[in-house]
Amino acid sequence: MGLQAIDQERLTNYMQRAEERAAYFLGYPIARDFDYSDLYPLLKLPLNNIGDPLVESTYDLNSRSLEQEVLAFFADLFRAPADNWWGYVTNGGSEGNLYGLYVARELYPNGIVYYSEATHYSVQKNIQLLNLRSIVIRTDERGEMDYSDLAQMLHMHRDQPAIIFANIGTTMTEAKDDLVEIKSRLRMAAIKNYYIHCDAALAGVYSALLNLKPGFDFGYGADSLAISGHKFIGSPIPCGLVLVKRNYKERIGKAIPYIGTVDTTITGSRNGHSPAFLWYAIKKLGREGLQRRAAESLTMATYLESQLLDRGIQAWRNPSAITVVFPEPSKHLRQKWQLATENGCSHVVCMPGVEKTQLDEFLKDMQEDARVSGEMVESLSS
Repeated sequence: MGLQAIDQERLTNYMQRAEERAAYFLGYPIARDFDYSDLYPLLKLPLNNIGDPLVESTYDLNSRSLEQEVLAFFADLFRAPADNWWGYVTNGGSEGNLYGLYVARELYPNGIVYYSEATHYSVQKNIQLLNLRSIVIRTDERGEMDYSDLAQMLHMHRDQPAIIFANIGTTMTEAKDDLVEIKSRLRMAAIKNYYIHCDAALAGVYSALLNLKPGFDFGYGADSLAISGHKFIGSPIPCGLVLVKRNYKERIGKAIPYIGTVDTTITGSRNGHSPAFLWYAIKKLGREGLQRRAAESLTMATYLESQLLDRGIQAWRNPSAITVVFPEPSKHLRQKWQLATENGCSHVVCMPGVEKTQLDEFLKDMQEDARVSGEMVESLSS
């Protein structure tokens, strides 16, 4: 039996509205250039990757074998220790960050979390959930951690283990905290017991693909890191991935007879479709294809920044960033283009799927918005 006429009309209107709004989506880091139509038959199946992805389960309707290949791809990309890594596909970056902090707490129950004021809003919630002590570190004007302030705070608490939460692409400005600088400050404070987690949800994948600086992966000293799958790679379902050194993870988890596997993840039942999407994208594009997409995103960001500056709009971006920051335009424009805005600044994130024609339409709107605002200021002052 199908939907009633009124419900079908409601659904049709919703889907049309969603399609229309997708054409004006520039303010949030979501890739839209994906096509998973080959996987549509899987939507008829209740795929559930419950439990540890590296341990078989009696719940055999899963995508665990694909998840393992996805994990191996990213373990290689982020230079995880060859025989000492573990991870799983999460519901998104926030869950991955929670897992990294969870592992850190189990290692250092009396540790202090150091994170910058530009850190994603969910991290403070994670810290509260885990009942961890924390200190907020100042940032510079572009959103990067203030290492002098970090050094001062570390020195004041040098008798306590340090849990460093580093941003690899902050929410508003895509600033990246430098692990080399962070480890230098840890040495200066003579702190030997520390743990470094990298929130690489925004910039992690394309930074690693293009070997952008500063480096942040396991080779640079990370103990765990989290990325998003729906941002750079793209997915119709929000997802992510967390990687951690396996010897640290082994402090967590226990065997569960009911599911015939080991409980080592934050969530119990885990969406089995997301690993299939990520696997498909990786296999279809390959590393070189993903690198091309990353380079194209940087090209679009460079174009947008230069065009805004040519129009007299004070745009800027951090080195090798695909996020372009500028003074917030009118409310109408912010709503039309769904622009994230904070402290008087808005931004556009040139994720894969953002095209030049779309940016040109946005630039035209920005120029007209600036003209109208200028006329209003002139009228008020006369």
